[in-house]
Amino acid sequence: MGAEAKILVASHKPYWMPDDPLYLPIQVGAAGKESIPGFQRDDEGDNISEKNPSYCELTALYWAWKNLDADYIGLAHYRRHFAGSGGRGILSGNETCALLEHAPVVLPKKRRYYIETVGSHYGHTFDPHHLDVVRTVLAEHDRAALSFFDRHLDRRGGHIWNMSIMRADVLDAWCSWLFPLLGDIEEEIDLEGLSDFERRVMGRLSERLLDPWLECRGVDYVEQPVVSLEKVDWIKKGSSFLAAKFLGKKYEKSF
Repeated sequence: MGAEAKILVASHKPYWMPDDPLYLPIQVGAAGKESIPGFQRDDEGDNISEKNPSYCELTALYWAWKNLDADYIGLAHYRRHFAGSGGRGILSGNETCALLEHAPVVLPKKRRYYIETVGSHYGHTFDPHHLDVVRTVLAEHDRAALSFFDRHLDRRGGHIWNMSIMRADVLDAWCSWLFPLLGDIEEEIDLEGLSDFERRVMGRLSERLLDPWLECRGVDYVEQPVVSLEKVDWIKKGSSFLAAKFLGKKYEKSF
């Protein structure tokens, strides 16, 4: 495949970055902050950098959608990547091309909840009212997608982290649908008084919208495992998951 692919690596701080032309480090939430050497800023050109506290890595996705010219565009995180044979176990350029020969979209392996549904997990860990807002706004924007959203909430897993690699036309369709929708959802959710962790709501809701959108549009995809560059405390992660479900203790930080 002779097409050009770029995977943005979203980070808010200096961090190890892959030595591979496939990857473009991008400083998210860059508005009003000093530049990180070697990183693309997300506040140049058409951007929503100032919304990073609630949109998270989506400010990088928006920047790429509006400003980056490539045949395939992806998004990963400074500490979380698609797995492969490249440096530190991340996806290489050749492996990316091979995956995209099979489908126009690459997604991370589904996260399985087993004892939770997508909807109940969100309700136990965050504010369940957010999903009601999404349903109301989605019904106004795209009623055809509403049944797919409801079906997704009843499932026991989905694609999370806002990680993907998409062919440019698919990315354009996804972003053209997503960002206006999130804009209206944002107007209905009061962010005042929320902690920095709780304010990441728009990024989290986007995670719950991708699968319904793909299914509603009939977009094919392949999955790829994810590798974490930092040690995951599975005991703490699991105990927090169970405390949220059975004790009503909301998440207070990332794991």
